[in-house]
Amino acid sequence: MQIAEFQELIRRRYHETDAARGVPGTFLWFTEEVGELANALGHRERGDGDDDNLREEFADVLAWLTTLANITGVDLTDAIRRKYLDGGGPEGSK
Repeated sequence: MQIAEFQELIRRRYHETDAARGVPGTFLWFTEEVGELANALGHRERGDGDDDNLREEFADVLAWLTTLANITGVDLTDAIRRKYLDGGGPEGSK
């Protein structure tokens, strides 16, 4: 699946609800998911991680980030191309 396809999938499934929630509420959900990913990564580092849960948390973080892009009108493919592909992209840091 391409990034644009995923962004469109998230838009079709959730845009009405996401737009009604707005950026502040959606950002709160996003940060909660980042916290859940941090927890899953911590478990992995301690040796008691659950690979299925880790994958789910990565997917959730990506989905909520994509939701934020959708409700703010950001095309992720274009943003990535501009930042990392045009002119070679930044070196040494993001």
